[in-house]
This record gives sequence, structure tokens and C-alpha cells, in this order.
Amino acid sequence: MTTAGPARGGRRAARVAAILAIATIGLTGCAGDTWAEQVGSDPGQGVTAEDGSWSEFPVESRKAPVVFTGEVEDGTTVSSESLAGTVTVVNFWYAACPPCRLEAPGLETMWQEYEPQGVQFLGVNIYDQAPTIESFNQSFGITYPSILDVEDASVRLAFADNVPPQAIPSTLVLDRSGRVAAVVLGPIDPSILGPMIDRVVAEEDA
Repeated sequence: MTTAGPARGGRRAARVAAILAIATIGLTGCAGDTWAEQVGSDPGQGVTAEDGSWSEFPVESRKAPVVFTGEVEDGTTVSSESLAGTVTVVNFWYAACPPCRLEAPGLETMWQEYEPQGVQFLGVNIYDQAPTIESFNQSFGITYPSILDVEDASVRLAFADNVPPQAIPSTLVLDRSGRVAAVVLGPIDPSILGPMIDRVVAEEDA
């Protein structure tokens, strides 16, 4: 997402305002606001569960690949370009969010299951710095990396079309082209997320 304007200061102010709005809404949204009204109102977006908690998108209806880059807790840079050609599960979270803590062991179990198939898992932490993320990972046994997105929210902005500000945690499955193929809003249910991943893994390269 790019902010246009004639003056550098104006662009910076607009960007800061957008980030603050996202952060403020996100920190109040962990309680479980649904996406039913937003997604359910447009059947063309995909197949939505009755409670609005998940969606899958047919290949022909997927939007453009999501372009993003960010630094993970060990200082390594991860980007959509480095993940190209792989199915990737992206999880938006932060350490103090109770549903994020609830789903963490399940996500790690799924990562261990799908890593041998070449599926990548990537967290996007919207609030914490590296020491907090590392402490969380140690407590919950998490071994996949997380982007630190707190400073500029650039990754969250890149996924704004699919992850409403109030929907933390949220988990997305990206196809090999980097397009959003499925979305789970709220804590993951492995019995739902697993088949989503399987279906995307089974697709031919597009």
C-alpha cells in the first residue's frame, strides 16, 4: 500500500496515521470479532463458513500475489520473493493475545507435519520486539520464524485486503504464486486448516 502526496512530510504523516489506526484496532480485536458481514456480503470472494471464520478462494478468483518483506527475530530478511514457488502458511499474532497463545501449539504441530512436504510457515508479529518473540517461542516450542512488523506495519498493510484489522489471530495459506488461497480468522482448527493446506499443495503450479 503506497501513500501518494506532493510533500514528503505529508506522506510520512499519512503513513503514521494509518499504522496507528491499525495498531489501535488490532490490540482491541483479539476478543474475536467476526468477518461474516465483510466476506459473506460478497459471495464472489470465496466460500465462507456460516460463522464467517474461514474462506477458501478458487484459483481463478484469487487476487494478485502479495508482495512483502520483513526482518524476523534472528535478523534474517524474509520476503515474498524468497518464498516464491512454495506453499506458505502466514500467521498474524502477538504474544499477549490469548487466542494466539491458544493456537500456538497446534500451529507448531502442523509446521512439523508439513515442513517435509516443502510447506513454509511464517509468523507476522504485529506488536512485539525480538526478545518477546523469542521468549514466546521458547515457552510454546515454536520453531518457525516471525517477521517483526511493529515498526511500520508494512506486512500487515500488504495483506490488508484479506486480514481485517480486528482479526488477530489470522492465518492465511498462500499458493505457489504468492496469492491468498485460504484465510482462517481467529484461532486455527487443525481439522480445517490441514485440508486447506492439502488442497493448495495438490494444485499444479499456476
